[in-house]
Amino acid sequence: MVTVKMLKPYYIKTDSKYVRIVLAYQYFSVVIDNKDYQFIPIEANEFRINRRTQKVENIDAKFAFQHGKEVVYLTLAKLITLPDFLQQLHAIAGSYYIRETKETNEMEESKKDNSIESAIIIEELEKMNVKRLIDKALDDRDEAVFKELVKYL
Repeated sequence: MVTVKMLKPYYIKTDSKYVRIVLAYQYFSVVIDNKDYQFIPIEANEFRINRRTQKVENIDAKFAFQHGKEVVYLTLAKLITLPDFLQQLHAIAGSYYIRETKETNEMEESKKDNSIESAIIIEELEKMNVKRLIDKALDDRDEAVFKELVKYL
């Protein structure tokens, strides 16, 4: 039986996509078969969580824990199966998540609609411009320019 005894970040690093919870000695410990194991940073030393989806990304990372001379390795996939671990992890990273609000979604939808409308307007203006150039070519009796412009309609 594995349980999380303590989980505190050494520091938290964020970028536009991820929250990285970096660990160090004495900040992370687990209990395995009634023995306390302290985290040692000889393999992985961070949890990487997607800020939008709130999913842990580096689940294949191996974390080392030591009790005396005995070292035990646990993958993040194994740690995620522990309910108290996920609760603590999300409590630590929760304030760094990017929350999608109804307002944000409406703004993005509005931007999409505006860009579609803009594309339609630009296309109509280009056609009108070609028609004006065709009229000018007809007025100037320039058959070569006329034939070239008709291709754009």
